[in-house]
Amino acid sequence: MRENLLSTPEGVRDIYGLECERKHLIINKIEDVMHLYGNKDIETPTFEYFGIFNADKGSAPSNEMYKFFDRDNNTLVLRPDFTPSVARCVAKYFADEELPIRLCYKGKTFSSNERHHGKLSETTQIGCELINDDSSAADAETIACIIDSLKASGLENFMIEIGEVDYLKGIIEEAGLDSTVEDDIKDFIQIKNFFGLSEYISKLSIDDNTKNIFNNLSTMFGGLEILEKAEKLTSNPRSLEAVDRLRRVYTALSYYEYTDYVNFDLSMINGYDYYTGVVFSAYSYGTGNPIVKGGRYNNLLKQFGKDAPSIGFSIYIDELMNSLSRQKIEIADNSKSALIIYTIENQQSAVLLAKMLRNKNVTAQLIRKSKRHSGDEYMTYSDIYDAGKVYILSDDKKVRIISADRSVDEEKSIDELEL
Repeated sequence: MRENLLSTPEGVRDIYGLECERKHLIINKIEDVMHLYGNKDIETPTFEYFGIFNADKGSAPSNEMYKFFDRDNNTLVLRPDFTPSVARCVAKYFADEELPIRLCYKGKTFSSNERHHGKLSETTQIGCELINDDSSAADAETIACIIDSLKASGLENFMIEIGEVDYLKGIIEEAGLDSTVEDDIKDFIQIKNFFGLSEYISKLSIDDNTKNIFNNLSTMFGGLEILEKAEKLTSNPRSLEAVDRLRRVYTALSYYEYTDYVNFDLSMINGYDYYTGVVFSAYSYGTGNPIVKGGRYNNLLKQFGKDAPSIGFSIYIDELMNSLSRQKIEIADNSKSALIIYTIENQQSAVLLAKMLRNKNVTAQLIRKSKRHSGDEYMTYSDIYDAGKVYILSDDKKVRIISADRSVDEEKSIDELEL
């Protein structure tokens, strides 16, 4: 069947017009926040060797990656995830650095999803990585950066759920469960199938106290009281240290005055093998998927030759835009724009006016008036493309100025203009 040259493959789409402008505006606002936290920009290749993202690195499953070959028959992959790429860069270029490294990135990731699931295969992410800092203060700083980033986008109603994978790992370790059983338990928890988990563990040869902990995972969501409950359920040192870590993170977030934005979820694992401590996901109205995911991954850089504790997060811009749109949140754009409509006789004056506006950081579009289009059509055009003001040149000396909301409609000489 002949391809439709105007169509896109399943899982990708065109973004244009105001949606594209707003997307870039959101990214710029978030990037400004990340820079305020001291993060420096980093860019990694869109495709890398398959080994960067294979199962040992805890990235996407092989069958979800877009793979291809170079001329030397090396297997290459369109990046499904930024973190392994950043980890490779840090191990290569910051091998001897022992003090904190703060990096931020933005770009596309690619995942070959199952068909007809309605998920995009190409998504835009922006995120941060904080390397060489294993403190609870670094955990809190990372979460605070997420909160400030989401607020900068215009979002106000959101919640960050925080977990600690060592709590569950401590329980499994103490119970002496093998890797197969551990993977099965992880799979039940990952999809929140706690009924299935309860039935599964009822058949295992483990003590009643351990079974009780697993059966309570579905209720271990909420505020500080959840940490107290989690402590009472076990005496396992690794699990108790995980709870204590969460309490210290909460205390640090209280200094930011951001505790209203966080809850705890001791059943959260966020990929489990990839993460080694605190994990988190952010949710808001308008989308059932996380708008942010992240956590601590202290073992990843070892696989590239640098032993460095690390924590990071990614904001899923497409999900964030869905949430903003469905909550009818306008994205504030403080930039100024203008549309200049002129006839061929007034071209020189129009060009000079455009230069004056651009020198004042005002976006200026020039349109030469055609007899084929009416004045109303040009005004409709100005509305579609968000022109703050319309300048209509009647001759070399006079210009009619109309504001976007039509509250101003006046004529001035060009020499009198206050831009």
